[in-house]
Amino acid sequence: MTKNGGGGRQTTGEYSLERVNRRKFFKLAGATAATGVAAKAWGSSSPDGHAHSHGANGANGHAGAKVAAGAHSDAYLFFNSQEARLIEALVDRLIPADENGPGALQAAVPRFMDRQLAGAWGAGERLYRAGPWEPGAPTQGYQLPFTPAELFRTALRALREDVAQRWPGRAFEQLSPAEKDQYIGALEHDRLALGPIPGAVFFESLLSMTVEGYFSDPVHGGNRDMAAWQMIGFPGAFATFYELVDQHGMLYTGPPMSLGDTGHGVIPLHPVSGGHTSSQGS
Repeated sequence: MTKNGGGGRQTTGEYSLERVNRRKFFKLAGATAATGVAAKAWGSSSPDGHAHSHGANGANGHAGAKVAAGAHSDAYLFFNSQEARLIEALVDRLIPADENGPGALQAAVPRFMDRQLAGAWGAGERLYRAGPWEPGAPTQGYQLPFTPAELFRTALRALREDVAQRWPGRAFEQLSPAEKDQYIGALEHDRLALGPIPGAVFFESLLSMTVEGYFSDPVHGGNRDMAAWQMIGFPGAFATFYELVDQHGMLYTGPPMSLGDTGHGVIPLHPVSGGHTSSQGS
């Protein structure tokens, strides 16, 4: 995909992939909380494929602390080396770097995804999993028995195997940009299945997590240096607006603030005079 400002549809071979222009992309991004983490609750398996608990009282109850401590480390906790290369190649096509701002790789989106899948969200901590597992209507949302970690691990393995059959001797990350977009487009329009995972289900999950990682608070591992917030002018997670609730015509001029910052969360503002906004810092 592309952040190209132009519209239209890119067609490559058998499949077609809609260009996601800047306006459409931010419309999608607006549906997710700028400071939120992965909103759906789905379960997990470890990198070796064995299921285990990530609950606070489980055998791996310390996982949450490990994730928090490693939020700004580039070492992967969930993805193995093959999965990491594949997920990096996928998100790089969903949000490539351009003149408007950083791409998903520069914003550390894979790290965000890795932290979510390695923790309680990936373990499906609050997901109903008693079945029955029947096909649902589109309005019913996610209906598969897989947790997020299981879904990603299963889909990535199937994707790797499918690409190896279609392009013998090559991995997805070795394909040309056009070939990658062709394949992602087939997933988006549900023309491919990744084993038991419908292509569109994986694509929607992948895109949702990519957008969330791009715009989430850096404390969760993504949005490195708050570059995405700076790009859209979002002030970040300030602790208090108490002194400003009855003031109007004020312009925010400072850099964004993360939940992990140690400041007092006070917003630097300048009065707006004469109908013109100030561009000076505080």
